[in-house]
Amino acid sequence: MTLVGTGGVGKSRLAERAAGLLPPGAFESVHWAPLWSLGSRSLLTALVADACGLSDHSSRDPVDALTAWIGSRRILLILDSCEHLIAECAELLGALLAACPALVVLATSREQLGVAGERAVRVDPLAPDSDALELLTERAAAAGVRWENAEDRVAAAEVCHWLEGLPLAVELAAAQLPERSVRGMARLLSDRLALAEQPDSTVQPSRHRVLRTTIGWSHELCEPTERLLWARLSVFRSDAALDEVVRVCRGGPLTDELVDEAIAGLRRKNLVTVHGDRLRMLDTVREYGAMWLSELGEAGALADRHAEHFDAVAAAADREWWGPDQASAYTRLSQSHEDLCAALEHFLATDPPRAATLAGNLGFFWACCGYLHEAGHYLEECMRVAEAPAAVLAKLCWSLGVVRCLRGEYQAAAVLAERTRTEALRAADETLLADAAYLQGLLMLLRGEPQEAMRTADRALARPHATPAAAARCRLVRVFALTASGSVQSARVEAEALRADSVSVGEHWTRSYTEYQLALIALHEERSAEAAAHARAMLRDKRLIGDAFGLGLGLDLLAAAMAALKQGDQSAVASGAGQVFWEMVGHPQRGTPELGPLREDAECAARAQIGNSAYDTTFTLAALTDPFATLTDVLDVD
Repeated sequence: MTLVGTGGVGKSRLAERAAGLLPPGAFESVHWAPLWSLGSRSLLTALVADACGLSDHSSRDPVDALTAWIGSRRILLILDSCEHLIAECAELLGALLAACPALVVLATSREQLGVAGERAVRVDPLAPDSDALELLTERAAAAGVRWENAEDRVAAAEVCHWLEGLPLAVELAAAQLPERSVRGMARLLSDRLALAEQPDSTVQPSRHRVLRTTIGWSHELCEPTERLLWARLSVFRSDAALDEVVRVCRGGPLTDELVDEAIAGLRRKNLVTVHGDRLRMLDTVREYGAMWLSELGEAGALADRHAEHFDAVAAAADREWWGPDQASAYTRLSQSHEDLCAALEHFLATDPPRAATLAGNLGFFWACCGYLHEAGHYLEECMRVAEAPAAVLAKLCWSLGVVRCLRGEYQAAAVLAERTRTEALRAADETLLADAAYLQGLLMLLRGEPQEAMRTADRALARPHATPAAAARCRLVRVFALTASGSVQSARVEAEALRADSVSVGEHWTRSYTEYQLALIALHEERSAEAAAHARAMLRDKRLIGDAFGLGLGLDLLAAAMAALKQGDQSAVASGAGQVFWEMVGHPQRGTPELGPLREDAECAARAQIGNSAYDTTFTLAALTDPFATLTDVLDVD
């Protein structure tokens, strides 16, 4: 079903309301994909997959991966603001609906998508004499304005008539009432819009014109600094952190203090909203701001400033990876994903070497957070167009190699690892040489070659001057290799030392994998309670940085520990939740080779403890439950 209507008629709000009124159990899950922020058409499927919670780690075609993930599930997918991607949305939805029989799609657009079986529902404005008037009266009262007499009520009805009942226009008009009387507003609207209703007029009545006029009024009522901020805010692709608004939008007459005052003014006029520490602007209002930004001649300068800011955000995250700001960096980069993509697209068009630097700084973060398709897309594009220094090329190759490795493309990853090493030698960069060794060692571990992995890590660690972050990753390869080689005592000592170093600097990614190794070792040594504690510690770290792949691994380990503790029901719960995370990353259960038998033994033990029927029922229930809710439950046991 497609909700079709002009801008400002309330399509998105209606879709949100419809989803909120669904009875419990109507769908297994509901997923909202806002498309207005999408800059690159080629990333439509990746955006929808992200909205659905699919962090695909496979090498399959993205559409095939998404259809496989949805499968026979009864899912409601809401695609909001499709009008600038009509053909692409129609193609994607055609494939999804053909392959997923229980999928239900609700789209919003200014025109139909043209998908087979589409049911278009026209969203008309509110009835001016009833619903629109009621909305205007409610919003006016909220702003402290009430109709004092019959003339005010007549004028309010005229306002709703001239605004043709468009909800957004009515709300913007109501926000102006503290500054302009309702009778004055009716007169102005009559003067501006009556021309369209003359019999011989060449100006056709248009709801688009009504909305543009109302937004223009709001613009006129703004202070000069508010207008300037409105225009500059249009450069953001998604909700913007308030501190980022200041950094990107200040300059000229807009000081830091005046930015804060302008935000407050725009909020009073219903032009922006603030949720927590993030500012949101409706896309229709954003479009008007973008038009004025172009009129001011600032579009290019603001795009530069926006890209430079997010380039700096990514550089700081990369620089501070080994430290207490690591987890907050993962969160910030995830929240700013659309704006980081916009910065990459801007630099690819204006400064490809800088795009390459930005992509290299983002690659490892995106790989860990499951943005593999986006990471692969931009890294490959940068390698194709950018003539960059050897150090930048080495980092691009390393980041893309990690992406290929996580997608199971080991041969391609091996080629990239070798090229990383070649470019790192050319750049004489010890950190990048250590990173190349990490990638090579990781591939060796996944191929079941722990001795080769250990030798590779040892050679890298013997060289001085790599950063602590790169050295920690090579130390982690050593720990994994020792465990896989059966040297569990040495592995435990080195894992504990690396964990202590991670804890001392407040880092989480490396620590999570030391907990993983310590859990494995504890299971092998039949210290089941310690194994469960280590598995839960790993899960807390992985949840903090948003690593679905790591959550799948951690839940598998917890399932094994619970089975060893003769808690078969809890083992089934952990295993069922883990299965959901493995489906999220598009892979069957994976990890280093020694984990496979451990999973099989744990399932057999749990089934023996509670019986096949109880196991299957518990596993299935966990697999059908929100995995993050289950994760919270299993972590609250402590």
